[in-house]
Amino acid sequence: MNGLARRGGSDAGARAGVLRAACLQMNTRDDLAENLHSAVRLVEAAAAEGAQLVALPETWAFKGGGEGIRASAEPVVGASNGALARLAARLGVWLLAGSLYEQPATGDRGSAAGERVFNSSALFGPDGALRAVYRKIHLFDTVAGGTAYRESGDVRPGDRLVTAEVPVGPAAPGDPASHATLGLTICYDLRFPELYRSLALLGADVLCVPSAFTATTGAAHWHALLRARAIENGCFVLAPNQVGEHLPGRACYGHSLIVDPWGAVIAEVDEGVGICVADLDLARVAEVRAQLPALQNRRPDAYRL
Repeated sequence: MNGLARRGGSDAGARAGVLRAACLQMNTRDDLAENLHSAVRLVEAAAAEGAQLVALPETWAFKGGGEGIRASAEPVVGASNGALARLAARLGVWLLAGSLYEQPATGDRGSAAGERVFNSSALFGPDGALRAVYRKIHLFDTVAGGTAYRESGDVRPGDRLVTAEVPVGPAAPGDPASHATLGLTICYDLRFPELYRSLALLGADVLCVPSAFTATTGAAHWHALLRARAIENGCFVLAPNQVGEHLPGRACYGHSLIVDPWGAVIAEVDEGVGICVADLDLARVAEVRAQLPALQNRRPDAYRL
């Protein structure tokens, strides 16, 4: 498989406080069936590498134009995410379904056919149950590489911060079980550090950034921003990304990353479709935050924001 990159030991499942995580790098286009087939193949590969938490990129199920965005929208647990939920249960993994276009619930303002949809991330447990839903807050309305993007033309913004706990089992009988607290975000959110600081203050120690970062902005900013969010908050960062062209003139950067709380890139998919896997030792979060106590040294009384 192209792009397989793994770092860390092979005994992650046997050590308390260590979570083996994987990021999937996809080239999603407008064929829902083919995109699901690719996602299943990559999740299976990650599980075979021992991953306990597997994260897909933004808009994993469909990437295309505005009419297709609205036409492909589903309930948060519809056909596409429902297939991933069953896959999570079959493999016994936590699965972050990066994001898909979600139909607003019946009765929501703007839920009529043709109205804007949400860009929503869903977390499924190893039993296949839905554990958390995050709806993208910051929408990508900008010009990058000469191409205009107006996500708000098709997508409604969310307005809630979301964290979720993923258990990390004890190493032996009698050892205390621990957990990782995930902070859920999506792509363009990455440019708003106040969101990530808020998630860290809510207890997040793993920040998830499923993305479809453009090739132009990615080459300039992707590594720098992801490493900064890790360093600022003393958190691990999981950043699965789309790669390659999905519409004429529109391409994504790839370089799916896992970053440690010191800002070191500990796994990366350089090119093509593939996965990267790394062991997240949660003790490292406490160690880095003790060494550089930025969260404790804040002065919100002086900021007046």
